[in-house]
Amino acid sequence: MWVVVGVLFYLAVKHQFEPLLLIPIAFGALLANLPTFGVVNKPAGPILSPETGIVEYIFTSEQENLSTSRVIKDQYDTLWRIFSDEKVRENTAEAKNAKFAEFETKVKEYLAKIERETAPKVKEEGKVDLSYKGTGTPKLLAIVRPDKPMEGEREWMNKSCQVEFQGRKLTIMPNDKLIWLNAGGTVDKINFKEGDKVAKNQTIIELTNTHAGGLYHYISMGVLLELFPPIIFLGVGALTDFGPLIANPKKLLLGGAAQFGVLATLSCAIAIGFSAPEAASIGIIGGADGPTSIFTSNKLAPHLMAPIAVAAYSYMALVPVIQPPIMRALTTETERKIKMTSLRKVSKLEKLIFCVFVTIFVIMLVPDCSALIGMLMFGNFIKESGVCERLSKCAQNELINIVTIFLGSSVGLTMTADRFLNSKTLFILGLGVVAFAISTAAGILMAKTMNLFLKDKINPLIGSAGVSAVPMAARVSHVEGQKADPSNFLLMHAMGPNVAGVIGTAVVAGYFISTLKGL
Repeated sequence: MWVVVGVLFYLAVKHQFEPLLLIPIAFGALLANLPTFGVVNKPAGPILSPETGIVEYIFTSEQENLSTSRVIKDQYDTLWRIFSDEKVRENTAEAKNAKFAEFETKVKEYLAKIERETAPKVKEEGKVDLSYKGTGTPKLLAIVRPDKPMEGEREWMNKSCQVEFQGRKLTIMPNDKLIWLNAGGTVDKINFKEGDKVAKNQTIIELTNTHAGGLYHYISMGVLLELFPPIIFLGVGALTDFGPLIANPKKLLLGGAAQFGVLATLSCAIAIGFSAPEAASIGIIGGADGPTSIFTSNKLAPHLMAPIAVAAYSYMALVPVIQPPIMRALTTETERKIKMTSLRKVSKLEKLIFCVFVTIFVIMLVPDCSALIGMLMFGNFIKESGVCERLSKCAQNELINIVTIFLGSSVGLTMTADRFLNSKTLFILGLGVVAFAISTAAGILMAKTMNLFLKDKINPLIGSAGVSAVPMAARVSHVEGQKADPSNFLLMHAMGPNVAGVIGTAVVAGYFISTLKGL
């Protein structure tokens, strides 16, 4: 992970690839992979039940002193995730039995590993050191069995098997929920005994500790509670001029075309084994929108937030590297030299009406993107009204800068080695390149298709700006156009599809959240 941190620092400092984002992320990742205290540790408090069901097992007792290592590895929240996140491909008894047999083997290996890694280490002969766990594996506190049976392709999860753990014989089912120690402290009270019925979010175990949580335990709440991404959108809205889009509404199609990259990546991710919510979160990388990627993954696949955020921001930074070869491959010299007619001047009233109309229309269409679209248009309304200069400058500068520092470093602090250095991360990084390439190509091809029907031709280069990396993608379109013809100025034309891409990606994210959050 230190090598990964070094690469991010190099890209940010040496090549100035999105340094305002990559430096906070990289420094947060550095802290995440050091044995810190007072940075990310959680405060002791109630241990809640993740589901309504039966408390099958409890592996602690009252007044026991529990401790965690300074670098904690994530563990599975549900036993069936140990070996696969896929449904049974063929809904047959043979396939379900094979799936369960695979589960039984894996769960025995997994619990043996947990028992081995959380066993007290002998510091000196005859003395046990209860405070040291070099592996970073937390203690398993309890297992809760949901009372709702699984159906359909996951019906095999209703079967049980016998497993030995900490000297006890356990009867385990694939859908059992695992409850882990998340902070050091003393077990003050156990409110339920084995076999008791418990409701979701009821307190099973009460932990006490005199220490407060670490600094970023509280700052990271801005990500977990979905505060930072909408606030970033407020600042983006205050920095954005929707005039080019209003002056030429046809450019909405270019922003929409770029979403093909999102949908194509979603399909690819599902094909290689990611679940639908995970695939949707990965697909949003194709929109080249970091805050939206974080917002979506936090709702649908929080365990993948770190690699998704790093991929999204890294590829946003690499837009000047990724897009130009695709742009040149899909356009001719003549097409790159197309000069577009000057845009008409858009009035203040038109811009204000646009903000209100988009807010109402999009939120009525996709309510789950309300926070992003609402704050985006709120920030733009403040700017375009012309009567809130202080608020506009705050949103454009101090507010967005402060939140960027905290958002980037909070994401970086999730980049522990066990989360980041695995095969899923490599797949996500690879799919991110695919997403960017398809989004870029789709925008260009859409522009070329539109030219078949338009009298005033569109320079296809601006189609690549449909990805919502504002304003970098628009600048890349402009630069490529000037390479073909130094007198060609495409920047303002490219800003139309660029801001359309911001809206489009937020709408797609809202649709994914509304349809997949229950899976």
